Amino acid sequence: MTPQEFRRVLGHLPTGVTVITAQTPAGQVGMAANSVTSVSLEPPLVLFCPSRTSETWPQLRESGRFTINVMAHHHEDLTARFAAKGVERFAGLDCIDGPTGPRLRDALAWIDCELRDEHDAGDHTIVVADVLEISSAPEEQLKPPLVFFRGRYGTFGGVV
Repeated sequence: MTPQEFRRVLGHLPTGVTVITAQTPAGQVGMAANSVTSVSLEPPLVLFCPSRTSETWPQLRESGRFTINVMAHHHEDLTARFAAKGVERFAGLDCIDGPTGPRLRDALAWIDCELRDEHDAGDHTIVVADVLEISSAPEEQLKPPLVFFRGRYGTFGGVV
């Protein structure tokens, strides 16, 4: 199997889209991630998988704490900005100072985390984090989530 075929076939598994943020001594940092999943209820753990070539993950790692922002269907451009290199990712954004990093005000939910462990996994790193606090937008403000499917952004309509 080729890497392209692997990506194409696994692209049939829809994933949620997030932006992971932190506050560092040098300022705010953030990156897009669609590999976030829950791991454990007791203790509450999540994981995500940054690329080993990520320039942002080392900055997030150094902070030791970060916020996972769960993105809504209308955040496609914002998420693409956090996936791009060489752009000011936080320019013009409305953020709330959270206990572990900037919370994007219009996100669907926020997961405040502390780094627990890292595991080498091919061309990515598996990051396991303790969940310190969780919150979500009020029910009346919830919108459909942004999802990634077959190499494109989309949404999961009909459920809010």
